[in-house]
Amino acid sequence: MDSNCPWHRYYGIYFSSAKLCIAESPGPCYFGGSSRSSDRPSSDAATNLIGAVKAAGEAPFAEVGLAMHETPSDTVIAIHHGTKVRKCHTSRRDTFKSVNGFPIARVQDLKVTMITHSYQKRDPKRKLILKPNFCDKVALVKFYPGFDPAVIDFYVEKGFKGILLEGSGLGHVSKFCFESVKRAITKGVVVALASQCIWGRVDMNVYDTGRDLLGFGVIPLEDMFPETGLVKLMWALGQTDDPKEAARLLQTNIAGEYSSRTFPQDKIIDGGSQ
Repeated sequence: MDSNCPWHRYYGIYFSSAKLCIAESPGPCYFGGSSRSSDRPSSDAATNLIGAVKAAGEAPFAEVGLAMHETPSDTVIAIHHGTKVRKCHTSRRDTFKSVNGFPIARVQDLKVTMITHSYQKRDPKRKLILKPNFCDKVALVKFYPGFDPAVIDFYVEKGFKGILLEGSGLGHVSKFCFESVKRAITKGVVVALASQCIWGRVDMNVYDTGRDLLGFGVIPLEDMFPETGLVKLMWALGQTDDPKEAARLLQTNIAGEYSSRTFPQDKIIDGGSQ
């Protein structure tokens, strides 16, 4: 996996897709890669691969995750939850961070150390269950100053089944978008909202714009960042054509995409390890 490709922001989509697709698994599934190509002296490919293999062989969990550098040096590999990891820097070897959560484990000196007790345990008797259906009629719409709500109308007219709004702050878009949002929901489009901020969670009860959106039927995505929210909406609409059932699935914690509370991540936010 070359994380310098133009899709670098959306690696969270691949990891989230895999975790939601694999509903049950007897063992782990890890993604590994490098921020720097294998022909460079500073490549992180080998150490990431070793960390992934070590965790796959010895760790007690059956999770879908990502094994990449926790710091710029080669000393520690972090194992991240697939629905909680995002690329946060264009070139650092520790570019991937767990957002609104912490890694499951770390591998240091070929030793696996658990960080959390919240994980699915290995079970060789468990059968592999896949739910691979995803709906591609889902749009990610970023709100910005001067945004034209006709963009929302366009997706509705094109028959899209879901719209994920990237709102500002705690979760809002301006009032001039309200009619388009209401029209979309009236026509059976599932409209959800995540924040453009990386850390923190949506709280649409703080300001009147957020409360209005809730009243229209917009679904707040708590502490999911937009990439994971987009995948979750695509997955939910891939399981059912019923907007109400899709909304229920969207609000159900399937693969650890929701956290019950958001913990401080000061060191991670500042660019260091926890």
